[in-house]
Amino acid sequence: MITVTFAEIGLYAVAIFVLFLTPGPVWVAIMARSLNDGFTGAWPLALGVAVGDIMWPALALLTLGQILAIHPDIFLWLRYGAVLVFLGMGIGLILAQVNDIHLPRRLTLPGILPGFLAGLLVIIGNPKAILFYMGILPGFFAVDALTWRDIMLICLVSAMIPFSGNICLALALAQAALSSRLAQSRRPINIGTGIVLMLVAIAILFG
Repeated sequence: MITVTFAEIGLYAVAIFVLFLTPGPVWVAIMARSLNDGFTGAWPLALGVAVGDIMWPALALLTLGQILAIHPDIFLWLRYGAVLVFLGMGIGLILAQVNDIHLPRRLTLPGILPGFLAGLLVIIGNPKAILFYMGILPGFFAVDALTWRDIMLICLVSAMIPFSGNICLALALAQAALSSRLAQSRRPINIGTGIVLMLVAIAILFG
């Protein structure tokens, strides 16, 4: 049985979507592969990223479940931790300078398998991702009460929203001129995303 509420999963989905809007290495890799090889070069990378986006929240929730079984009172502190994570990310994005992101050559190698592995590399190559999910998930869900169906739903939302966004981005990049417009608009995107992340933190705190 699914126990998470529509409001909980809805707020989490909004947060994941806002995080997707933050330009980063995945965006740049999608851009590079789309401009070099078209949509056929980008969708395998998006698929690889989606696999990683399923893995990390699942591992984080399983780890949190074990921790909360031993220290049930830690949930409140983890909730405050999620608030601090989103506030910190929001402020950091607003204050950040817009710089080019340079990618290793192996992330832009042509072909379906290299593209898929590149997507996995971007996500799995960052073990801090599990700490990120461990920091934010308690702000949205009562982790100690989640069922396996809840975990599957959360992982699905964690993966499908960025995957859908990456696919749409790859399709849009068929127009090569979009890459220059995207680079010029990164600063307002960062500011807008930072503000929304701070609003998400407020929603978690008073939700």
